[in-house]
Amino acid sequence: MQCKIRPLPSTRTTTLNLVPVGMLRQFLFVTFVTLVIGDGYFDSVASLPCALRQYPTGSVCVCNVTYCDTLQFEDPSESGEFMLVSSSRDGARFAQSRGKFVKVFNLNVTFLPAVVMVPKQRIVRRSTRSVTIQLNRERQYQRMVGFGGAFTGAVSYNLRRLKPELRKSIYRSYYSKKVGIGYNLMRIPIGGCDFDLKPWAYNEAPVNDGKLSNFTELDRRDVVKIEQIKELMEVSDNHEIKFMGAAWSSPRWMKTNNDWTGSSRLKPEYYQTWADYHIKYLQLMKEAGLNYWAISTGNEPMNAVIGFFFVRFMSLGWVATDQGKWVGNNLGPALRNSEFKDVKLFAGDDQRYTFPWWFSQMDQGHPNATQYVDGLAVHWYWDGVTPPGLLDQAASLYPGKLIFNTEASLGDKPFQTHRPILGSWDRAESYITYIMQDLQHSVHGWIDWNLLLNEIGGPNYANNYVETAVVVNGTTGDELYKQPIFYGLGHYSRFITEGSIRFEVTSDDSGMLVVGFTRPDNRTVLVFYNKKSSPCELKIRDPERGLTDIEVPPKSIHSILYA
Repeated sequence: MQCKIRPLPSTRTTTLNLVPVGMLRQFLFVTFVTLVIGDGYFDSVASLPCALRQYPTGSVCVCNVTYCDTLQFEDPSESGEFMLVSSSRDGARFAQSRGKFVKVFNLNVTFLPAVVMVPKQRIVRRSTRSVTIQLNRERQYQRMVGFGGAFTGAVSYNLRRLKPELRKSIYRSYYSKKVGIGYNLMRIPIGGCDFDLKPWAYNEAPVNDGKLSNFTELDRRDVVKIEQIKELMEVSDNHEIKFMGAAWSSPRWMKTNNDWTGSSRLKPEYYQTWADYHIKYLQLMKEAGLNYWAISTGNEPMNAVIGFFFVRFMSLGWVATDQGKWVGNNLGPALRNSEFKDVKLFAGDDQRYTFPWWFSQMDQGHPNATQYVDGLAVHWYWDGVTPPGLLDQAASLYPGKLIFNTEASLGDKPFQTHRPILGSWDRAESYITYIMQDLQHSVHGWIDWNLLLNEIGGPNYANNYVETAVVVNGTTGDELYKQPIFYGLGHYSRFITEGSIRFEVTSDDSGMLVVGFTRPDNRTVLVFYNKKSSPCELKIRDPERGLTDIEVPPKSIHSILYA
């Protein structure tokens, strides 16, 4: 069997003069992805490679005003031809190669041992564990809507500190479908959240103003966000972003404790006012040029019910039955009888442990509550102690409703580091594995938390600093650092396009996680992660396309796209 191999330029790390003398040096990394195929080849692509910088805690990709890595490739067009994109703990970031599946009569055929490409193109053979992935397109599941991140006050603040060209680079990196990771969703707080310079809401004064007489124009903070988002859409050439709003808190005078945080409820006399508040917000945003795709019933209502002992940021408490009353009597009718009747309404917006009982309790409060609901929103912070089967239960009990993860980050727990850890692959692995788990359990859309933060994980008025996929050098505004998390996210968001349908795909090794989709363009995409610290010889068996073997490095994630 012949295997034609030639160097893959996109896997070489570009050396840039990114840091002054005396700081940590750039280091070069060459990754070699191994393919065993009947007529295999490596192919060059137009991507700009990662400018890798090593820290004691791992490797980041550095962007400055003159350079930022990209993800560019031509979609495979011939039947069985594939594009493989790979990232790893050892430093690969969106390394690319191409090849073809081998069409055979018997899918149980045994291939020769894997061929490994090493420096100077020497060919060696080595033994390792063998893993098989099997596709079954006959068994289908949910249809994907997409992926995205949150545009908070902290994101807006950090963007203003960047040089214009660097700001444009991060816009393209996230939302471009040609050179970035192809995000199409964006979550925006309605009013303030903890990732702001201070708590705030619309119509804070006059108090006890049930008519919202002072809610007639957008706050300057939102005006700036809109300007930035419009620039993002232009620069990334993406005008199809689905915007999703969520309020952290009403004005204090609507709440039982008259405070931003602490144990609270919405005063019943302001149920309709709080519904009208959402309609006014949608109207003003539409007038400013942002048409919302969805809103939620409010961020993490349990924070002000059971979480107020440790939550020190804006929150509005609900019990599910009262929220059901509000949705059934006020918000649902207000939304459906307005010009925004097509704006989708998501309920929940809290942790997985609230699924699915929260929604049944809403219907206890009002029999029509969930009839007004289009989707169920979940956060990931307690995913490690709550089973993913709860998502499937919710999907079964509420068929036809979308399930979205609407917030995720790390560094929120007492035992975790409360800031970004530059280059941490362990944190990337958490993202990779939990996104995989969500996709395997009925989730239609996945939204990360802050698109970018500074080195300490802020700003945040409550000192609730957390991790982020992109870290801004807040001191100079001259650099930003793409974390391994960014690449883990991109392996899903760039390849699993809107309208993709998940099908059954299995792995015979618990250390090889995999999910598969058929895209609207009829191409197949698999995302797989070798969780083990050892390499493996991976066989992919596709009943329609045939076989291919891939030598998979340890702790590495791959997206394979083929026609």
